[in-house]
Amino acid sequence: MSAKTNACRLLDKLGISYTLHEYEWDEDHLDAGTVAGKVGLDVQHLYKTLVLRGDKTGIVMACIPGDRELDLKALAAGSGNKKVEMVPVKEIQALTGYIRGGVSPLGAKKKYPLYLDKQVLQVDPVSISAGRRGLQIFVKGTDLAAASEAILSDIT
Repeated sequence: MSAKTNACRLLDKLGISYTLHEYEWDEDHLDAGTVAGKVGLDVQHLYKTLVLRGDKTGIVMACIPGDRELDLKALAAGSGNKKVEMVPVKEIQALTGYIRGGVSPLGAKKKYPLYLDKQVLQVDPVSISAGRRGLQIFVKGTDLAAASEAILSDIT
C-alpha cells in the first residue's frame, strides 16, 4: 500500500478509522463519476473538494457530493462573502499543497475554512481524496465532519 499522506496522518492522530483505496488514474479522467466507479461507490458518496477565493475572506474550501454542483451564492453567503470564485488550477498546489484531482479536505498545508455539504452526516462511507491522485480515503461522514472541523452547510 502507498505511503501515508497528510490526510491519513491527521486521521491516525485523531484515532479515526478509515480505509485506503488505490485506483488507476489518468489526466483526462479525474472527474468524480470516473473515480467513484473505480473505487466501487455511487458518485453521491464520493465527495470532491474545491478551492475558492472569497472577495472578503480570501481562500475557502468546499467539499460536496460528486453528483452535485456547488451553489456559489450559498457558499458566499455562508462564508461572509458577497461572491466566491474558483481558484485557478495553477494556484491550487501553492495554496493547499495538493494538485488538481488530489485535493483533500484534510491535511492541507494551511488550514482554510472548510464548508462541508451537510448531507455528509448520513453517508457511510464517504470517499475523499487522500491527498494524491489515485488514492481515496473511505471514512464515516460524521468522522469526516469532526476531523475536518468543517462548517456544515447547504451549499449544493
